[in-house]
Parts: sequence; C-alpha cells; structure tokens
Amino acid sequence: MSEIKVPAMGESITEGTVSRWMVKEGDTVNQGDVLLELETDKVNIEISAEESGVLEKIIRQEGETVEIGETIGTLSAGGGGGSTSSASQPAAADSKPASAPAPEAPVAPAAAAATPPEPSDNTKTASPSARKLARERGIELDQVQSRDPIGRVYQDDVKSYSSQPSSPAATPAAKAPASTPAAPAAGGSTFAKPVERQRMSRRRATIAKRLVEAQQTAAMLTTFNEVDMTAIMDVRKRRKDKFKEKHDINLGFMSFFTKAVVGALKKFPTINAEIDGEDVVLKKFYDIGIAVSAKEGLVVPVVRDADRLGFAEIERSIADLASKARSNTLALSDLQGGTFTITNGGTFGSLLSTPILNTPQVGILGMHKIQLRPVAIDAERMENRPMMYIALSYDHRIIDGSEAVRFLVTVKELLEDPESLLIEG
Repeated sequence: MSEIKVPAMGESITEGTVSRWMVKEGDTVNQGDVLLELETDKVNIEISAEESGVLEKIIRQEGETVEIGETIGTLSAGGGGGSTSSASQPAAADSKPASAPAPEAPVAPAAAAATPPEPSDNTKTASPSARKLARERGIELDQVQSRDPIGRVYQDDVKSYSSQPSSPAATPAAKAPASTPAAPAAGGSTFAKPVERQRMSRRRATIAKRLVEAQQTAAMLTTFNEVDMTAIMDVRKRRKDKFKEKHDINLGFMSFFTKAVVGALKKFPTINAEIDGEDVVLKKFYDIGIAVSAKEGLVVPVVRDADRLGFAEIERSIADLASKARSNTLALSDLQGGTFTITNGGTFGSLLSTPILNTPQVGILGMHKIQLRPVAIDAERMENRPMMYIALSYDHRIIDGSEAVRFLVTVKELLEDPESLLIEG
C-alpha cells in the first residue's frame, strides 16, 4: 500500500485545499491517472497516481486544507476490495466477511447523543461548515441523512434536511430559553428567506488577505492623469492589418502601455523596486505583471524581460498568459517575480479607479475606459478626443509624490507620441 502525499509546489506555497477528488474509494486507477485537484493560492494542481492500483482510502475530504508532504489518501497496488478489508480489520475478520459494515457500529452510540441540547456534542462525522449550519438552525446532525458514501455530513445535507416539511420544529424549541417559548416560530420565518452560502475559494481568500495586507503595510497613495489616445488609435488603424499578417497576432493597447511603463521605469528606478526591511532593492530588470480576470479571481502573470521584447512579442506573451489564466493552466513560474503591474479595468467599463498594490511591488498602473471627451486643442479650438484616465498607485514610503507624478507624466507623453516608444524603449 502506498501513500498519496501533497507534493512540493514551489517555495512560496506551503499548503493547499482539496478542491475535488476525481475518483472514489474502491475505484481502480492506472499509473498517471488524475486522482484529485488541489487548489493553492496561485494555481490549481492535479495530483496523479504514481502506480496502478485501487484507491483504498480518502483521508482528507474536499474543502479541507492540507500541507506539503501530508498524506491525503492511500493506494493499494494491484488488488481489489479484499485489501481494504485486510487493512482495516483484524485477522479474525476473514472468517466472517458479513461484518464489513462494522465500521458503522460507532454510529449507534451517537443516538444517545441526540438527547443533549447542544448539536455540537454529536459524534457523527461532519464538515465544519455542516456543523456550523446545524448549530445555527438547531438541527441534530444524527437526524440528517448523508448522501456521502462514507456517511460524512456536508452543508448541503443540512440544507436539504432543514428544508423538508417534516423536519422537527420542536428541535429549535428545545434549545430556546424557557422565557421565550414563541422564539422558534419567529426564528423559523427568518430562515424561510432564501440565502446561499458559498465557501470562498482558496485563491479568492488569498487575494482578499493580500489586498488587506497591502493596505495595512504600505503607505499607499494614488495619482491620476489622462492620455489622449488619438495617436495610438491612428497607428493601430493604419498598421493593424500588416501587423496581423506579419506576426499572426493582433496589435492591441497593452504592448503600447507595457513599452511606455518600461520607458518610465528606466527614468524612475525607485518605482521598479521593493522594500526589504530597511533596505530598498532596486531591480535592474523589467518583469511586468499583467492583471487578468479569471474564473477563480484576479491573477497577475508576468511578461519576462519586457524591455527586450518587441511589440509582437509582448502581445503574444500577454495573449498566451491570458489564455492559460482562463483555462487554469498557469504554472507557478508564470506568476512569480514581477517588478511592476498593469491592470486594465477599462475592459469592464471602468472610467476611474484606484488600483491596490501587488505587494511587494511598490507601483501599479491602472488603465481605464477610452471615452470621447471634448478637449481644448488651443485657446480657440475644441475637439472630441478618445481620452483615457490613468492612475498610478505607489508606496509613499520610498516614492515621493513628485516622483510619482513625473513617472505618470512620462507614461502619458510616451503614449501620446507612440513613435517615441521605439526610441525610449
């Protein structure tokens, strides 16, 4: 029998969450078959069988947090169900195979536990969320019918039980104080309103934690400017067909912004840095993170050495990373080590926002929706121009306000004179 362990997944990842098991206990698997999917802070990883055999036991259930190296299941080589009996029963069990359901025997004493008023005293196996919901609704877990093959009660089981017309209304009454006998009836109407409780994905929980940490640890400030996109749109209009024909990739806006950011970072190196204790680490390379909205939440894959790439290479890199993000096939190497981030809320219609730092980076540029606005060309002329607000959030601990403003002005000037990007880049 071999153990199924959580593999090492990179130095920055120490734990994960069991997202889903692809096989059930007793299933026969071949070497290389995917056993389960593990969700980490950054990517989802499939764990495959290292040998052929039978999935003997699932130790850690879906939704549970596991650490690197932890045993989450066992696999018996070759054999069938007989190995399960020999592993879990004494030798005497061979003479009475009918006793296979014996593991369920401990459930019988749990019937006696149904009489205490506190549902948490139940000995029935249940997920933490199921126990919490049962306590909230005054339901004894021993009364809940589980749909799990091994009898574990999940949140959906508790929901189904509480929605049954025959579910005992007397159970909440038993828990209510004697001075408020009518409380269960009133409480029942509270739960009648439809709600849906969803477990936060590990990636979403990590995003939430990091965003809060960024606001708590950095002296974050945002400065704004606007860009006249006329020149870029004119270049794209004139060159997009030949560009597509030559490079087999569309000429988008992101390559212009990446080039402009790299040019500005070279002039203001403190914005391409991070804080390490009392030191400022100035980075002499330009790995630009591009924020991408995926199903599981925002991810920031990195375009490596953007200063050495041409427009087509940048566009191709971004397209490849975005495709991998949406298909959940990003590798850890795609997400690590960015020096500065660009996020484009304009794709969703955002007109203005204050992006939050992607720590430990000290700068992030926010792009927004392109919108026609009247612009004064000179003292006598007004024109409708395609304008975009841009925002730079920065860590004021090492970046002065004047430096941040000049950085953003440099980005604006480079974008409004796209030909200069070939020289400044």
